[in-house]
This record gives sequence, structure tokens and C-alpha cells, in this order.
Amino acid sequence: MSELSISELSKELRGAIESLETKGNLDEVGIVLRVGDGVAWIHGLRSAGYSEVIEIETEDGITEAFALNLLEDEIGAVLLGEDSTVKAGQTVRLKGSVLSVPVGPELLGRVVNPLGQPLDGGPAIKTKQQGLVERNAPGVMDRKSVHEPLMTGIVAIDAMFPIGRGQRELIIGDRQTGKTAIAIDTMINQAKQDTGVINVYVAIGQKSSKVARLVERLKQEGVMEQTIIVATSPSDPASLLYLAPYAATAMGEYFRDNSKHALMIYDDLTKHAVAYRQMSLLLRRPPGREAYPGDVFYLHSRLLERSAKLSDALGAGSLTALPIIETQAGDISAYIPTNVISITDGQIFLETDLFYQGIRPAISAGLSVSRVGGAAQTGAVKSVSSHLKLGLSQFRELASFTQFGSDLDDATKKQIERGQRLTELLKQHQYQPMAIWQQVVSIASVTNGYFDGVAVAKIKDAQSATLSKIWKDHKKDMETLETGAKPTEEILKTIETVAKAAAKGFEA
Repeated sequence: MSELSISELSKELRGAIESLETKGNLDEVGIVLRVGDGVAWIHGLRSAGYSEVIEIETEDGITEAFALNLLEDEIGAVLLGEDSTVKAGQTVRLKGSVLSVPVGPELLGRVVNPLGQPLDGGPAIKTKQQGLVERNAPGVMDRKSVHEPLMTGIVAIDAMFPIGRGQRELIIGDRQTGKTAIAIDTMINQAKQDTGVINVYVAIGQKSSKVARLVERLKQEGVMEQTIIVATSPSDPASLLYLAPYAATAMGEYFRDNSKHALMIYDDLTKHAVAYRQMSLLLRRPPGREAYPGDVFYLHSRLLERSAKLSDALGAGSLTALPIIETQAGDISAYIPTNVISITDGQIFLETDLFYQGIRPAISAGLSVSRVGGAAQTGAVKSVSSHLKLGLSQFRELASFTQFGSDLDDATKKQIERGQRLTELLKQHQYQPMAIWQQVVSIASVTNGYFDGVAVAKIKDAQSATLSKIWKDHKKDMETLETGAKPTEEILKTIETVAKAAAKGFEA
């Protein structure tokens, strides 16, 4: 430390520092200079590394922190917990390890904090392994192209913006537009279809009541046994909000590295960026655009790059990411949204206008995209949905142009009517993901015109009647479709016959 900064310290603190320097063990030992807002500034610990765990000897025992600012004459360490017992002059030592969390199957069915401690009132969790919170993403040669579908059970997504195992698909939209609902339905679908995919849900700064409702719902649906929930609330320190997604990713990586498949849901990364901004400003890092630090892009890129489909040599496991970002008034060109859009392999954009029109999930056909596309789509869904996105986008454009005009040619009228039926079909209630065969039959019925005579308000009734009848009379064919195989001419003919017969009962 400089002479000036030492002279500004209290007499007791100067004495402690001089004693420490005389003993000459400043590499492994340090002393707290000042503390506040969850950050401790430490003199000494010259051999400390980035993200290394530091132990502060307080009156109530050991308080842990991790090094985030490594300066020439002092270290900025972020406390893992309350700062009320940490005071200037206390001795600090290196723990000799970087941040790690418990990982393994023992966490399944549990609600934990980012340090792996239980929050659900259950017994303490003892795992055989620890996973690094910060870890390098798999390299190019360790990966395989994304090709296996990860079915969400949501027709609009599986048909138009398919997600593959190992992909990172962003869910983006204003608050209260159904972003979390899409993620929860995807989790439920993994259990309903018995895909063997493990769910890891991270609540970053979410209300505890919201997390409790989610846990209750997952138990009702029988999904909790294959789910890990990492929860932080708004009252938690910024350090825990910052660590939550990294800790959860380490838990998901355990399954990926053991030839299994995991689904990561980050809810949401907007709050994560805000927590990191708070920490960075307290650590006196220079603020940039919107007061975020210059490395806020790296904050999310190093997190999301860890999601991957591993090569066969490494066991062919996968970690799929569904990060959530909240926008303000639909502005996807703001700083954090554009950062995360450029990192991910596509986005599902939820429009507020569609949501309030009753079109739910409120997915924008024009602004949503999957950059993996048909490579991760089942042959069954792909065979009936090739023109779905284009047709829906054209319908929404036409509908906005023609809302004031009455003189329309027959072709335009037909396209608008088909679009209205398609929009109605793609509406889906929450907690009701659909199987592959249900999606194929539903899409084929509308896109091939079998429901053209059905009143728009009766489309869902016609869909239910068709699905009930076809499952009852042609169960074997539907089980063949459920495997994801491309439907044969015979199956397509069966769908046509049943759909047309069902439609007659609901004609306008």
C-alpha cells in the first residue's frame, strides 16, 4: 500500500498492517481495511486468484467471500452473506480453493440456494462431488452439432421455432407476458413425454411466494422428482444473485458430463445483470452504457457458452439453455437484450399486444427465430409445418393492412380466414403441453384446409373432437407418429378422414 493510504488509516489498523508486513506472510494472509454494502477491501493476500474463496475471521466464526477485484495494493472481495459481523482489522486467509457447489443426483427434487444449502426445510444435502461455479465451456472439438429435438409441448414453438438439445433459445418479452409459463410448460413436457431430461430452474431475485407456487405446481404435475430449483429472493445479497446462474449451470453440467440431458432455465438474466452492475459499482469499476460495467457481455457469454451438445467421445450428453430476458415496452434493441440475443441461437419474442388480444402464448411469428431450425425438428412435425411460419406472418401483415378495407379479393379473404383458424389453433392453455401426434394432427387439420368450414370460435372444439376420435380408433398409427417418424400416406389419409368428419359437427 502507498504511504498516504496507510497514514489515513486508524492507529490500530496501521499497527495490524505493520505487524503483518513484519511477519512477511502477506501472500496467504491479509487484513480487512474497510467493509460496506457487501464488499470487503483487503490488504495482503498477494497470491489470491480471481474467484478464489477467502475466509474472514469474525467474532461469530468464519465468514466467506470471493475475490473479484485484484488491484495492486488491495483486493475487493464480495461477501457470501451478511456484512454485519465483518469489521476493519479482522484477519483474512485464503481457503485454497475457488468457488464450488455440491452437484449430483442427490439434489433432484430439492430447492437450494446458490451455495447448495437447502431452502425447502428438508435434510442437509450431502453429495459425492463438487462442481466449479466458474468453468471453461467445451471447445469446438468437444461438441457435436445440435440435432436431437427437445420438445416443449407448445405447438407454436415445436412447429415454427424448434429447440434442439444443446441449443440456447432466448425467451424475451415485457413483464407479465407469459415468459416463465413457456419455461414451466417445457419442464412439465419432459416428464409427461418421459424424455429423461433433468430440469434445473434458477430463480434470480424472484419473490419467494412465486417460487413456492412453482414448486407446488411441479409436484402436482409429477415433475419435481427430476427437477432442481436454485432460488434467490430480492432480499438476498447481490453476490448470491450473481452466483445463482453459474452455480445452477454447474449442477446441470454434472448430468451433461455423465451422458445425460439437462434443461437450464434462467429466470431472468435481466435481474442477474442488475445484480452484477450493483457489485461492479460498489467495487468502483468504471460504468459504461446504462451504468453497466464494460464486461457485462462476457458475464452472460461465458455462462451461456457452457450449454452444449457434447461429442460421442465425451458421452453425447447435452445441456440446453432457455434464458429469459425482460424488456421495457417491447424494446429488444436495449443494451442487455441485444447482448443476449447475439449470444443465443434464436429467440422467442412475446408481444404484449397479442397477449392482451387473448392469443396465448403470445409468440410473434415475425420477430421470433430458431437458428438451429429444422435440424432439431422431428420428421413428423416438420412434414406438416413447413409453411406454417410464413403463412402466419403473412396473415398478421394482411390483417393489419385490411382492417380498414372491406373490398377484398377471394384469395386474400381465404388467406385471412385460414390465418384466423391457425391463430385460434395455436392458442394453448398453460400446463397442457401436447404430444407429438396431437401436434401433427392439429396442424395438418388446419393447414390442409380440413377445418375451413369450421367457425373460428369452434376451432378448439373441432380440434378436441378430432384428437379424441383419432386416438380412440387409430391408436397404433398415433403411437407410430409419437416416435417422431415422418407420417406415411396412409396415416395422412386417416387424419384427413377423421378431421373432415369431426369438422362437420362444427361448421359455421
